Amino acid sequence: MPQFLKFLLASCLGTALALILLTFIGFSWLAGMATSATEKEKVAVSPNSVLELDFTMPIPEKTNNLEMDPFDLENDHVLGLTDIVATIRKAKEDPDIKGIYFNATYVLAGKASAHTIREALKEFKSSGKFLVAYASFFTQGSYHLASVADSILMNPQGAVDFRGYSSMIPFYKGMLDKLDVQMKIFYCGKYKSATEPFRLDKMSAENRIQTREYLDALNDIMMRDVASGRNLSEAQVRQIANQFDGFNADKAVETHLIDRLAYEDEVISLIRNKIGLNEKDKLNKISMENYYSARVKKFDFSARDKIAVIFAEGAIYDGTQGEPGQIYDGKYVKMLRKIRKDDHIKAIVLRVNSPGGSSLASDNILRELDLCKKAGKPVVVSMGDVAASGGYLISCHADSIFAEASTITGSIGVFGMIPILDKTMRNKLGITYDTVRTGKYSAFGSTFFDFSPEESALIQNRVDHIYQTFLEQVAEGRKKTPEQIHEIAQGRVWTGAKAKEIGLVDDIGGMDRALAAAAKLAGIEKYRTTEFPQTTTAMEQFIEKFTKNKDRDDSIKAMMIRQELGEFYPAYKAMKDFRRSKGILARMPYELITN
Repeated sequence: MPQFLKFLLASCLGTALALILLTFIGFSWLAGMATSATEKEKVAVSPNSVLELDFTMPIPEKTNNLEMDPFDLENDHVLGLTDIVATIRKAKEDPDIKGIYFNATYVLAGKASAHTIREALKEFKSSGKFLVAYASFFTQGSYHLASVADSILMNPQGAVDFRGYSSMIPFYKGMLDKLDVQMKIFYCGKYKSATEPFRLDKMSAENRIQTREYLDALNDIMMRDVASGRNLSEAQVRQIANQFDGFNADKAVETHLIDRLAYEDEVISLIRNKIGLNEKDKLNKISMENYYSARVKKFDFSARDKIAVIFAEGAIYDGTQGEPGQIYDGKYVKMLRKIRKDDHIKAIVLRVNSPGGSSLASDNILRELDLCKKAGKPVVVSMGDVAASGGYLISCHADSIFAEASTITGSIGVFGMIPILDKTMRNKLGITYDTVRTGKYSAFGSTFFDFSPEESALIQNRVDHIYQTFLEQVAEGRKKTPEQIHEIAQGRVWTGAKAKEIGLVDDIGGMDRALAAAAKLAGIEKYRTTEFPQTTTAMEQFIEKFTKNKDRDDSIKAMMIRQELGEFYPAYKAMKDFRRSKGILARMPYELITN
């Protein structure tokens, strides 16, 4: 017994010492992270500085409104689109900023977001300051944005991936057939193509028509922008794209896609010369994040009247909480009720960047927005990259709707899919199921029994009812009949420019126009904005997740998967989100990748 007690005490002591050591290491790590963040806040802006743009992180609508890696010390803050534009505009007027250096190898932004940044850069150039873009390799998206620059340079071993847009959709029906998986599919709208990969082996004629139309529209915008930025005719730019001249570095120079081939040190020398620095003088480059913290991040509390800017970005789900960059109806309903009761908030601007999701959750959010309007607070919608399906439903009752020309919207339709696995289990695994039922529908919804005709009719009737309600909601908001909306609905996707033509949006414009419209509707001149939802830094996100036992393991697993998959993580996340969805969905049929 004495020997046992000795080993027990030694073991307890060792465990205690290990816990103390781990705690010390943890606090040291947290202190280091905090020190790093503090140092970033203290960065000074020197005279003759250059603002460096780098868009290697996905660009959220609102700063930090996305899942972030807490171990990435270089990206403890991720600026949102609104703050990026504010940063560029501030740099235009700042005498200490002499120009912009755009590191353009990667740009993780949607078409509408990239257009907004491009317009801000055009405005910056009007000050007479220089804008230099450089990349080892230009993706199509990064080149489109870089084409606004005064000087475009590229590594001698690089290429410009400029060839026009295409759409590639995977189809799973052949695989499902081999696995004996039957997909019970219910949908409304002949253009609602979300279910096609599970019931067809190629695109339907309707899906091909709508895809061709929006790709052509996006391609036209890119061709016009590049032609304008490079002082070429649109016909010349289309010929360059059709011949894929950018794939050869020398040809890219010859056709004026880029100005010269250079290594990065030569680009730095060029920037030095533009500023008038000697070789021994230090070139002061300052990142967007540091410049924003030092010169842009100011709060003006002088105005009592406020406009609430609500960022609705990500897929729409039922529930109260989840990952940043997703819309949970419980969270947004609570937020909107708080806004409705705040007498200082005179109007609402809803910034939507969402492919949709749960039809029930979308309707709940729309209901609260309606109540805000009844309380005397005008609601104006500003559409970002995507405001489709459920994303359009939450927008449709606004007093005014603004979209970018390249916004993807519409997709007014609903669908539901249920896999039936009885043949899979029997033929592939030798597992069979039997049941005792107390009523005709008592086993309804099981994935291990095929649906009867009556059960299938129940689901289709529910889908039809939700679609009809969707039409009626849109008709009410757009002051049309449900029949008129049905003609332009049926799940069809439209660009913002086309949506204006057919009456789904009121005008083309960004956040500035939406704020001006909201202020005018509210009858106020001086106001300040207050943003929702609240966001946190990467470290705060990590601590919050790590202290919740229920979410800890899932959060760590998701973090590891994200680091392992890298650029393929968005596709994995889209499939994961799709699997998590419940009930009837009002969601865009695919994810758009435009680089």
